[in-house]
Amino acid sequence: MFSSHEVPRYDTRVSFRREEILLKTQGETDVLDITDRIRALVDGVAQGLVHVFVPGATAGVTTIEYEPGCVHDLKAAFERIAPRDGHYDHNARWGDGNGFSHVRAALLGPSLTVPVAGGEPVLGTWQQVIVVDFDNRPRDRRVVVTVQSG
Repeated sequence: MFSSHEVPRYDTRVSFRREEILLKTQGETDVLDITDRIRALVDGVAQGLVHVFVPGATAGVTTIEYEPGCVHDLKAAFERIAPRDGHYDHNARWGDGNGFSHVRAALLGPSLTVPVAGGEPVLGTWQQVIVVDFDNRPRDRRVVVTVQSG
């Protein structure tokens, strides 16, 4: 705790680096583990943050225990929350049939920030970083990764 007369001093030498991960997805709630690629991008970073962002309105980023049962459960949960065959006004307007994918992506969110320490993302033992492509067709996806170190 600081007294009213003390001003904390921080190291202002912070650097940022932007990288991209390119993915080919299958759509239909395709879940891809990108943890090893994130690890490679933060290798050598003593401390900092890694921010992962997927551009587009039909994909999202989160963490999960990446094992078949949990991945299946995640897919089933999204089907219950925003069913593929539900009514979506988006489909009536655009006719592309992917209204469900926009809703699912909005619920998941497009980004994630993870602390970095000792050259590793600070993740739990069973926690992996995943990209989920909800679209109704295969896509070429870009994942923008910003590494902050300092």
